[in-house]
Amino acid sequence: MARNSERTKPPGALARNLPGYLFLLPWFIGFFGLTLGPALVSLYLSFTDYNLLQAPHFVGIDNYARIAGGDDKFISSMRVTLFYVVCSVPLKLAFALIVALLLNRGIRGLTVYRAIFYLPSLLGSSVAIAVLWRQIFDGDGVVNTLLWYVGIEGPSWISNPDYSLYTLIVLAIWQFGSPMIIFLAGLRQIPTDMYEAASLDGASKTRIFFKITLPLLTPVIFFNAVVQTIDAFKAFTPAYVISSGTGGPIDSTLFYTLYLYQEAFGFFRMGYAAALAWILVIIIAIFTAFSFLSARYWVHYDD
Repeated sequence: MARNSERTKPPGALARNLPGYLFLLPWFIGFFGLTLGPALVSLYLSFTDYNLLQAPHFVGIDNYARIAGGDDKFISSMRVTLFYVVCSVPLKLAFALIVALLLNRGIRGLTVYRAIFYLPSLLGSSVAIAVLWRQIFDGDGVVNTLLWYVGIEGPSWISNPDYSLYTLIVLAIWQFGSPMIIFLAGLRQIPTDMYEAASLDGASKTRIFFKITLPLLTPVIFFNAVVQTIDAFKAFTPAYVISSGTGGPIDSTLFYTLYLYQEAFGFFRMGYAAALAWILVIIIAIFTAFSFLSARYWVHYDD
């Protein structure tokens, strides 16, 4: 009997969970090999002088001291990036919300319109769209051609530092499809009986929007704001293609990520580029933490 009980003894926790660990193995390999590992190596390189040709030379906090000491390019790229984030994200979300409100009225062909509006978000980060945008806003591009037909001589939008960054902001706003879909899903979750009760009480459409729709939509607004702001901080391809990798004219399109790329693959200052990358991580982390701390004051949930 003792031998039989030993044979029928239930397997240990490791044996029971072994199939699950095996299924998770590809994720563990990807996380440690492609995410956590490179991140830790990048953190180490940020304290070194490394140019890909020689072994890393430890220099302590020299790279960070150079950033804090007033690197002109760092200040310029940060100014451009912050301006891009502050302008593009609110306008993009506002435009996405307006279109979502229009589509939420139950118009015919909703799936077709939804697919059309979402398409730019799928193609927005591609090089082809950036090249197309450059052709549209070039000196002899589509925009100036249309202006010429109405008797207006348009500027060279891309080569003029007064307008070049705004073309990238317009491109970001044009990619409103992703937050629009999320807004539309959020609008569909608002109970219709609340609108009916407000209408019976004589509330105007404006009052209904600000007292019912907007408060109940704040969790979706919060999510979209965080995601779109992080994406805006990481924007790279449009600025690289439109400025041919220079960030010009006069650093007017020098995004932070583009400056990081120039330091890493233009001047092979990998250690300094790694420090710039970790500064960006800290900036995004601070913004995200501030967003979650402030959410308690303006984000309204069902409870």
